[in-house]
Amino acid sequence: MNSALSDVLMRHTNGAAPSRSGVPPLPKLVQTIIESAPLSMQGEDRIRFLADQVESLLEKDRVQLRQYIDMFVKHMLDVGASDIDLGGPAANGFVWYRVSGNKTPHREMGEYTVDQTNVLFLNLLNRNQMQVLFEEYSLDFSFQLPIEGRDGRRRRFRATMYFDYDHLGLNMRAITDEVRSIKSLGFHPLIERGLMFEYERDGLTLVTGVTGSGKSSTLDAVIDANNMLSSAHIVVIGKPIEYMHVSKKCIVRHREVGKDVRSFKDGTVQSLRQDPDIIVIGELRDPETISAALEITDSGHKVFSTLHTSSAVESIERILGEYPPDEQERVRNRLADVLRCVISQKLAPKIGGGRVLCKEVLWMTPAAKAAIKNNNAGEIYQMMWEGGQMGQITMEQDLFRLFRQGLITAETAMSYANNKRRMQQLMS
Repeated sequence: MNSALSDVLMRHTNGAAPSRSGVPPLPKLVQTIIESAPLSMQGEDRIRFLADQVESLLEKDRVQLRQYIDMFVKHMLDVGASDIDLGGPAANGFVWYRVSGNKTPHREMGEYTVDQTNVLFLNLLNRNQMQVLFEEYSLDFSFQLPIEGRDGRRRRFRATMYFDYDHLGLNMRAITDEVRSIKSLGFHPLIERGLMFEYERDGLTLVTGVTGSGKSSTLDAVIDANNMLSSAHIVVIGKPIEYMHVSKKCIVRHREVGKDVRSFKDGTVQSLRQDPDIIVIGELRDPETISAALEITDSGHKVFSTLHTSSAVESIERILGEYPPDEQERVRNRLADVLRCVISQKLAPKIGGGRVLCKEVLWMTPAAKAAIKNNNAGEIYQMMWEGGQMGQITMEQDLFRLFRQGLITAETAMSYANNKRRMQQLMS
């Protein structure tokens, strides 16, 4: 820290009384750091200056700042929130929590300027992470609370820090401390069997859905079920790594992008030299990663990954759309050969509170493979509609099931349907 700032800090104490909301005031060194930045310095230059000051703080001061963020995150657990959002001009100075699907400001957690949250956020990062933040203007990382979860380990969170109009925003999502059983997901026995390495030793399975639709929870349930059933080797490549699986019958290795490996593509390619049986790729983000996933699946491995798509047909079209037209026929044929299953899911609001899983499941029959190869992916929806005996189901059929069971309202079923016309037919 520069000497002028150090001198000012030495004159400050941190024994202020709690605010009326019960949240203690920020440590005074936060304001001291902010005041040390020239008023004329704005945007990225200002963030870089604040980062330099934070990086030079004494360890005891950094711990004190970290504890303030810990308080925000602990409140997530107290109110049962899935996410926390704060920082940047969009937050209006408040800390926002998503509870039962709704994101609202919790004013009892206090009000903060953008510079105050900038300092608190930068304090969470090491030098390498700061470098990535300034190079990519976004950073994914994992976060831990010194609170023991139900699995006996520290509670973990998936964090994303990013630039928001010259300042920093932060989102954190709570990572479950207890894996769901695969039975609780409600798959048809034939689909559940197909997800197990013991019975289906190769092929690509995609778990798709928008952010917050429970993709990670589903993947973790599948990983855990394989971990308890087969004597095998599982490699998990994530950004960041969320749930940490304990090796049971399988040896389960975790490689975090940006810390253990440079990219999803590199982690996927490198996994071939690590004697894996099952490879879990956190997300198919680009053509390079998709190509690597198709290649390792084609070599006889069982691969799981995710996409941000809302239906099985859209997932197929998204993969093909990542390639130029002159390459799509080759990719189409390869995808048809290696794809085994697509699970597209959403979390719908449940009557009485909470959310319930609704899903669409495609199992790749010979007819579905032919539809992809012949560029007739649109026919696949009807195959799912009529494929109940094979364990297939459309989103609309599953929503109708939940409605008939009294778990969701008719309005929710219609709102969450991908095909409104088919949903109307079922409801009439």
